[in-house]
Amino acid sequence: MDTKELLKKVRKIEIKTRRLSDHIFGGEYHSTFKGRGMTFSEVRQYQFGDDVRNIDWNVTARTNEPHIKVFEEERELTMMLMVDVSGSELFGTQNQFKDEIVTEIAATLAFSATQNNDKIGLILFSDQIELYIPPKKGRSHVLRIIRELLEFQPKSKQTNVAEAFKFLSNVMKKKAIVFVMSDFVADDYKQNLKIAAGRHDITGIRIYDKHEAEIPNIGMVQMEDEETGEVMLVNTASKKVRLNYSKFYNEKVSYYKDSFAKSGAGTIDCRVDESYVKKLLGYFKRR
Repeated sequence: MDTKELLKKVRKIEIKTRRLSDHIFGGEYHSTFKGRGMTFSEVRQYQFGDDVRNIDWNVTARTNEPHIKVFEEERELTMMLMVDVSGSELFGTQNQFKDEIVTEIAATLAFSATQNNDKIGLILFSDQIELYIPPKKGRSHVLRIIRELLEFQPKSKQTNVAEAFKFLSNVMKKKAIVFVMSDFVADDYKQNLKIAAGRHDITGIRIYDKHEAEIPNIGMVQMEDEETGEVMLVNTASKKVRLNYSKFYNEKVSYYKDSFAKSGAGTIDCRVDESYVKKLLGYFKRR
């Protein structure tokens, strides 16, 4: 992708996702993810309806008039976007590939965080950490994140979700809001997720295509594994082959749901042909 085309794409995504974050997600994001607590702001005169528990008795005694302490939410938070850039993210049959949806969701979340003056960081992972961008504030930083999501070329096509959670735990010592975007066709990450979720507020966003869940009966076909590059002949007419594949896929989905539930992390399932706007809003409202 040349620079002109890239900038055009970045701008298009910014316009679409900025509108969503400004009009829909900004307020929902703010009320869903609270700051670190309340910090003292000022003392003012008591007004009818104020909470009497906030009366500052020292100032009240000095002035002979009731005064209360005013507190503000200590807002500054850090959002980490963890994005699976392995080969399977290039799959898509419903007009959009999974990686395109991921970029739009990531941009929407990033602009929502920016609106609340929070920092945003990025971790791109395959079976290794492909890229780490430390958390920073501001629009230009978000645009850099979008550029990386659009044009980054991973070294590996394979996936290791456990390694990504391990890296998160090592690099982020303070609590962060973490969104992990992947198809989660992986296993053996339950323990690493549990450790990371003990410190951070984690949400898994599973992006999938309905045609991944089962193989259609179209006879003998040549298939290539996007992650390993292995090419094989598959007899899709065989009921056993189709059932075995469905079993394999459903086991991975069950492992994902069970792992996140047991670690206290949230989940959002987003099919590429469905509205991710509705999914995100529904999740924010439920929390």
